[in-house]
Amino acid sequence: MKFNILAKSLVILFIISILASCDKDYNQLGANIVGDDHYGLDSLSSAVVAYNQSLGPVQTNNLPTNLLGYYNNTVFGKTKASFLTQVGLAAYQPTFYHVDASKIDSVYLYVPYFSHVLATDADSGNSTFQLDSIQGANKIKLSIYECTKPIENFDPNQGLTQQQRYFSDQQSDFDSFLGNGGVRLNDDSDVSQNDQFEFKTNQIIYYKNKADGTPGTAGVDAVRERANPGMFVNLNKNFFYNKIFNTPSSNLYNADGFKNYFRGLYFKVDNTTDSPDQGALARMNFAQGRIYIVYRDDTSATIATPIKKTLIVNLSGNSINFYNNNFNSTYTTAITNPNTTVGDEKLYIKGGAGSMAVIKLFGGYPNVASSELNDFRAKNILINDASLSFYIDKTAMTDTPEPNRIFLYDLTNHRPVIDYFYDNSTSSSTKYNKFIHGGIIKKKSGDSKGYVYKVRITNYLRGLVKNGNVPNVKDTTSVRLGLVVTENILNASNAYLKTPFNYLEINPLSGIIENKTAKYIPVMSVINPLGTVLYGTNSNVPDDKKIKLEVYYTKPD
Repeated sequence: MKFNILAKSLVILFIISILASCDKDYNQLGANIVGDDHYGLDSLSSAVVAYNQSLGPVQTNNLPTNLLGYYNNTVFGKTKASFLTQVGLAAYQPTFYHVDASKIDSVYLYVPYFSHVLATDADSGNSTFQLDSIQGANKIKLSIYECTKPIENFDPNQGLTQQQRYFSDQQSDFDSFLGNGGVRLNDDSDVSQNDQFEFKTNQIIYYKNKADGTPGTAGVDAVRERANPGMFVNLNKNFFYNKIFNTPSSNLYNADGFKNYFRGLYFKVDNTTDSPDQGALARMNFAQGRIYIVYRDDTSATIATPIKKTLIVNLSGNSINFYNNNFNSTYTTAITNPNTTVGDEKLYIKGGAGSMAVIKLFGGYPNVASSELNDFRAKNILINDASLSFYIDKTAMTDTPEPNRIFLYDLTNHRPVIDYFYDNSTSSSTKYNKFIHGGIIKKKSGDSKGYVYKVRITNYLRGLVKNGNVPNVKDTTSVRLGLVVTENILNASNAYLKTPFNYLEINPLSGIIENKTAKYIPVMSVINPLGTVLYGTNSNVPDDKKIKLEVYYTKPD
C-alpha cells in the first residue's frame, strides 16, 4: 500500500518538474498541485449550484484606476463612465511678481493612457504605440468642469468618525455644482478636444520655440520632449488666471486650504450626436494627470526681465467614478430573477456596477448531504488536485470582448480562498501572476475566443474534507463562494455595495441554514468594464458544459 502511494507521488513530482522546465516565462514557488493529465490518480466530479446575483451601485471613491468613456456592450448594454477628482498644486505658496491675464501663454491637461511601444523610428526618434485597456473606437463627448461641491473625507452623517463612501450612482449629486458659470473648461474650438474627443494612439511631441517665440513644428532638433499617448486638451486660460494668479495667497498656502478653495475637476462623458449607440471606454490612471500652466513673469522682484515659467496642478486627492448604466433587458432579467435552488442556465459575470455568481459546492450544503465528502473522510484519501471549470457560452458572447480573468473568492469572509495565498507563481506580466490558482481564460489553437476558465481550489477542498465534520468546531472552510471578473488578481481588497444582498449558508456549529448578508465586492471587479456569459448548473445545461468540480486523489489500496 505504501509502495503504491509512493509510486503515484513520484509520478506527480515528475509531471511538476516537466511543467516547470518547459515554461520559461513563469516562476512558481511553494505551489502544491499536479499537472492537468493526472496520471494514475482516481477522480470524481461533483454537483455544483451557481446562480446570478445583481450588484447594483458599488463604492467607487479612490479606486486604484478609473474608467472614462461611453461603451455599448452588445451582451450587457450601455455604460457611461464619468470621473471627479480633487486637485492640488505641485508646490504651494508660489511667488508671482507681475502676472496678468495676457501673460498666460497656455493651459493644458495631460493624462497618459495605458499603452506600450510597437516600434521606434531610428531617424526621427518617434515611436508608434498600441493602447491598452480601451474598449471601442468611436468618439465621445467630453466636458471638463470645475466642481464646487467638496468630496468629503469623513461622513457627516456618522459624526465624522467614518470615512465617506461614494457610490457609482451619485453623479446627479454633483451635476448641479458646476463652477465657471456652468461653462466647460475644455472649450477649445477644436472639437477633437471636447464634442468629438477620441482616445488617440499618437505620441505627443513638444517642440522648442523658434527665435520669435512661436513653437517649432518639424525636425528632430526642434523636439523638446516626447510623451506617451494620453489625454491632451487645452483648458480655458482666463479661468486659470483668475483661479490661480488673481486670488489671495492664502488660497494657495497649503493643500487643505487649496482643496477647499478649488474643489475639483469633473470629467463628464456623453455620447456624440453622430454616434449615439457606440463610443469608447478607457481605463485610466488619473493620479498621473497634470495641468500645466505656462506663463511669463518677471525674473525677480527687482529684475523686470520676463521669463517663461510653468505652474503644475496635480490631479490628486479624493476621487469618484460615476457609472450610468442602461443594461439590456435580457441581462437585467437574468440577474434579477436567479434560481437559487438548482442554479441558473447562464451566468452573467459583469464588472463595474454589474453582476456576479454565487456558488455552492456539493449540491449546496456540504455538511448536510455530501456523500463524496463523507466518503473522503472515511477513507482518509489524499486530494492531489481540485478545480472548478467554468465554460464560456460562445454563442451568447458573439464577438464581445472577453475578460482575461475571473476571480473566485470566499463570499462569507470577504477574502480570497486559501489557494490564492498558497500560490506564489509569477509571470513576466503581473496580470498572469498566481497562474496556478488560475482563473485565466483558455483558448484553443486557432481560435481567438476563449472556451473555459479554470480555478484550482485544492487546498480549500482539503480543508473542507479535514474540518467539515468536526463537532462543535467552527469550520471556516464551509463557505459560499463568489465569482467576479478581475482587472488585477494581486489586489484582493474590497469595495462596499450600496445595497447588500442576502444568501443562505449553513451554520457550521448548529447545522442550521441561516440567512447571510454580503456587503462587499472585490474592488478589481469594480474597475473592469468587461463581462462574460458562462454556462450554469441547471438541467437545461448540457452535461459537458456545466460547471464542474473535478477532484483527483489517491487512496489506500
